[in-house]
Amino acid sequence: MAPSFTDENSLFNFVVRDGNGVKGMVDLGLSKLDGVDHEKVANEIVNAAEVLGFFQVVNHGLPQELLESLKDAANKFFGQAPEKKAAYRKGVSPSPYVKYGTSFVPEKEKALEWKDYVSMVYSSDADALSHWPNECKEVALEYLKTSMLMVKKIVKILIEKLGVTLEDSKLDGLIGLKMVNMNYYPTCPNPELTVGVGRHSDMGTLTVLLQDGIGGLYVKVEEDMNAAGKKGDWIEIPPVPGALVINIGDTLQIISNGRYKSAEHRVRTTIKSVCSDFYHSKPDRNNWAVAGGGGA
Repeated sequence: MAPSFTDENSLFNFVVRDGNGVKGMVDLGLSKLDGVDHEKVANEIVNAAEVLGFFQVVNHGLPQELLESLKDAANKFFGQAPEKKAAYRKGVSPSPYVKYGTSFVPEKEKALEWKDYVSMVYSSDADALSHWPNECKEVALEYLKTSMLMVKKIVKILIEKLGVTLEDSKLDGLIGLKMVNMNYYPTCPNPELTVGVGRHSDMGTLTVLLQDGIGGLYVKVEEDMNAAGKKGDWIEIPPVPGALVINIGDTLQIISNGRYKSAEHRVRTTIKSVCSDFYHSKPDRNNWAVAGGGGA
């Protein structure tokens, strides 16, 4: 059972200062990577990637104002009339890089997930500003570009700890395709009868998640973690104000020969509306052999 908290301070202390849950980063933050604590923080990133595949980061370089603006923009988009959002459905969207829907693969899912989403694939600034939804394009683009600096730091550390040094061009290839997904989980009258997102792992290299204050994200424990959880348990990742959740994708698990974990995770439905924003990266196929060979 997930612990309960009376306010944001008690939650922050539990996860960040006391190092519980899936925090992994304690209170060092990514800003320490550029100082004398580089090796300590790098080792904590690697340990979190090896044990659970999920961790939260603070002092990540993304302004709090940007994160709040992104959440506001997502709520603005999903708060529109249905016909406005439907303009971005597959087959009618003005761009093949923008898609709105209610389930990623409805033809394969036994039960549709209780969510709406809009997916925006990045090809260029010009394309994003021309075709991404007006309600969120500018802030989503800024979020993606600012996140890239953090993502490169994390991926570079993880690859170097495998004993591989990648040139910047190969690092960019491993990070590859970039996209921003915004998920909206409407109020559900019977949340026990459905899911927000079913259990799955992410195909790409790395995912960056910005949660709202309601939560509902659970990750499956792949090996015993002492008091934090036992193998097979599902533990909740509590949203921490100002923090970002990082999770390892299938690509990094594969090229590390299983050293890094791409853990299964899921989102439960709630009696309140929930909104979350993702940054995904998927490797460039032209660089896959080079990246894969290095990881092995």
